Amino acid sequence: MKQNYQRWLDRELERIENAAVKPKLLLHVCCAPCSSYVLEYLSRYFDITAHFYNPNIAPAAEYHQRAEELQRLLREMPAAQGVDCTIVPYDPSPFAVIAAGREHLPEGGERCTECYRIRLEEAAKTAKTDGYDYFTTTLSISPLKDAERLNAIGAALSEQYGVPYLFSDFKKREGYKRSILLSADYNLYRQDYCGCIYSKRDAENRKKEHKE
Repeated sequence: MKQNYQRWLDRELERIENAAVKPKLLLHVCCAPCSSYVLEYLSRYFDITAHFYNPNIAPAAEYHQRAEELQRLLREMPAAQGVDCTIVPYDPSPFAVIAAGREHLPEGGERCTECYRIRLEEAAKTAKTDGYDYFTTTLSISPLKDAERLNAIGAALSEQYGVPYLFSDFKKREGYKRSILLSADYNLYRQDYCGCIYSKRDAENRKKEHKE
């Protein structure tokens, strides 16, 4: 049965809302636009570190542009004041390993599932090493990302590394629409593909089909 992860998140936020000290959240972020609403939403509940780790992104210039836009958003958005940020140096090799043999698959398939996993596992490891109370990801805000798969991976990694995963589906309650508005407010760079060369290929094919 499909789960209502927004309801799960509501319950957890209610539980911690009046905590004497904000719990520490390691928030894996994929880009500034997707981060905008999530940071606005969660900053009142958590002491957040935005963690930019996305070895799927290509080319390197795209990685650095997205990282720079995230840092600019953190400087300019009032709700993000006090949010720490870590930018992991660019290294596409982990994604190359999981993409091998899956290059032909469409966006949203098994290659994407394994891409979710490597990014979330790196976040779980970091959260464990650095003593965070929770970890989660902004990825579920996208209508193209499967919240069921993301939360299942997060739950498994939580058990493996011993750090609670913050269940979520940030596209709910018009979170995605709010991220579009915030992106316009801060004039954020909005990429037209998820990040990898295969998602770029699929995006370009969709544009061609639309023109035809």
